[in-house]
Amino acid sequence: MARYVGNKCKLCRREGMQLFLKGQRCFTDKCAQKRRDYPPGVNAQKRTKVSDYGVHLREKQKLKRIYGVQERQFMLYFHEAERLKGNTGEHLMALLERRLDNVVLAAGLALSRNHARQLVNHGHFTVNGRWVDVASYKVRPGDVIATRTGEKVRAQVSEALEINKSHPVPAWLEVNRDTLAVRVVGMPRREDIIHPIQEQLIIELCSK
Repeated sequence: MARYVGNKCKLCRREGMQLFLKGQRCFTDKCAQKRRDYPPGVNAQKRTKVSDYGVHLREKQKLKRIYGVQERQFMLYFHEAERLKGNTGEHLMALLERRLDNVVLAAGLALSRNHARQLVNHGHFTVNGRWVDVASYKVRPGDVIATRTGEKVRAQVSEALEINKSHPVPAWLEVNRDTLAVRVVGMPRREDIIHPIQEQLIIELCSK
């Protein structure tokens, strides 16, 4: 599957907000978005007028880049959210939050989203005792995500937990620091998702 391999700081600058794609670096003064708060490109600062379509598109691009999904996969999530009863926007956000790589990151077991995806894809986590190496695996309440035995991997996860200890863990996740495991205690609610996304704009765009 295609993936973005370019400069991640340019994505933050293009969207005009921190997407936290580089983990701890984003919380330091080295963050490019803080130092150059304007879009990348020679003539980027001259662009002032944004159309209504552009506003809607930028919201969708922000969400895709935060969770690291491509267009086709994003639309699959959207159509699944459409089929569920209730608010489509909230369902869409919840489906993205329930991705295994996002759970690993949100629980503090990884330093960045790319790090979380790499750990999952390399088979370093189990779900309910079963080996899972699919980053898009959708967790459910009651699932237990644990680190597979291996000193090097456990050392990496322990280090990540220590570095991320100041960041709050979402209420729908329960982290056991001793066993390096995470238990899904509920479904993610909109108030649990910290990203400043206007999901209604995305729904309006994708529904056309």
